[in-house]
Amino acid sequence: MTQMSMNAAIHAAVRRDLDRFLDALQHFPDGDRTRAAQLATAWQNFDAQLTRHHEGEHEISWPALEKLGVSRDLLAQLDAEHDTMAGALAAARTAIGSLQRSATADDAGAAHTAIQELQRVTVQHLEHEEAEIEPVYLAKKDSPEIKAMGREFAKVGPTQGGTFFAWALDGATPAESAAITTTIPKPVLSVILGIFGRTYRKSVAPTWRPCPRPQDDGWWIRRRV
Repeated sequence: MTQMSMNAAIHAAVRRDLDRFLDALQHFPDGDRTRAAQLATAWQNFDAQLTRHHEGEHEISWPALEKLGVSRDLLAQLDAEHDTMAGALAAARTAIGSLQRSATADDAGAAHTAIQELQRVTVQHLEHEEAEIEPVYLAKKDSPEIKAMGREFAKVGPTQGGTFFAWALDGATPAESAAITTTIPKPVLSVILGIFGRTYRKSVAPTWRPCPRPQDDGWWIRRRV
């Protein structure tokens, strides 16, 4: 199994959602207000996850990485890419809001165009960051700096944490799942997902499911953990 950091696994979740939105918008049924509302709900989660991730990198990851020898100039370049990504994210947010209000094929097309641009700048940034930073995360994974960074990211409420894990693991490969779950005891993760990941499973995950899933709330945990 290919080794990867949790950071790279989160990037994979971002890429998955961008692909999902583009596919859904390309096939959007004109006038379908239910589908428009569903996509808007999924977007709210994605928007929050991506914003929290890149802001957390600036506030938590970069100081830790600088202590490990990553140059300030590189981190400034990555922050500039974050700014470009944030601008594209804002444009896509506006476009999804218009679609939610109108549910028209025209607004779905406009949202598709906006998310295509968001995908372009985001993937460009993720590839740059992974090329430069992923080797540091893997080589220094047991360092005090990386461990302290992980503790800082973990300082969230249970609902936010449960939603994050449910989102990040939804559609993850075995390598991505392992990168996210290996540092968390399975019983703890099962509780987090079972109780606090429920909102994601009920309000967001069905957006990407063509068929109904079993009603037993435990199916998702058994499948992913």
